[in-house]
Amino acid sequence: MPATFTHSPAETERKEPGIGGKPPLDRRPTGGGGGGGDDDRQHERRGPRELLHKIRFSVFSILAADMMFFAILVALFFARQAGTHMDPRTHEQIGDWHPVLLPPILFLNTAVLLLSSLTIEIARRNIFREIDVLEEWLGLGHPALQRTLPWMAGTLALGFLFLIGQWVAWLQLIAQGFAFNHASTPASYFFYIITGLHAAHLIAGVIALAIILAIVRNFKRVELRQIAVDATAWYWHAMGLAWIVLFAVLVIGQ
Repeated sequence: MPATFTHSPAETERKEPGIGGKPPLDRRPTGGGGGGGDDDRQHERRGPRELLHKIRFSVFSILAADMMFFAILVALFFARQAGTHMDPRTHEQIGDWHPVLLPPILFLNTAVLLLSSLTIEIARRNIFREIDVLEEWLGLGHPALQRTLPWMAGTLALGFLFLIGQWVAWLQLIAQGFAFNHASTPASYFFYIITGLHAAHLIAGVIALAIILAIVRNFKRVELRQIAVDATAWYWHAMGLAWIVLFAVLVIGQ
């Protein structure tokens, strides 16, 4: 849904209600020169939207670099599968990749993360609801924020649940005899690296969600609340997409 920004009530002039009263008008710049009023008004309207686009561009640029990192990790994963060593008895090259049984809880974790991506998208859309944003600008409460916060809180809870599930998956893999140590097989080693690095990225997202939930009410400008929720949502979506790819790699590779 397109981002919707509305002028602050402080930027509008109102006339006393009555017969023939005019609707609120944007305050035009005063001072000498006289010309360019319409251009100035258009520039003011573009301000919050341009800030949102700049923040999105920065987030997408960082995420693009992050996705390249995960792509390199996937390439190393498949390259390591082709690794061989020489059997000292037969002097033949044999593969040293021994697949591990993936913990079944990973499938449940994947469903939880997909659900969290849905909840944060609902939160993102609610913070941009045009009629709610307009009411906030007019000082009629915080309807957009009230619709958004429960979905963000739900996303935070699902994020914690996913991380707990990943920890359980590691414990199950250790129970199979594949601990993360010097005796780790290449397959189990890559399992810990892939899932661990993704979990570290998701922890960053969980921290960002917790911070926003704690301070977003203190933001006086509506567009700042929108930008904070929007940037966090796109980061979360990227982590969900990254996990789908990484999980598919683990399933295929094992």
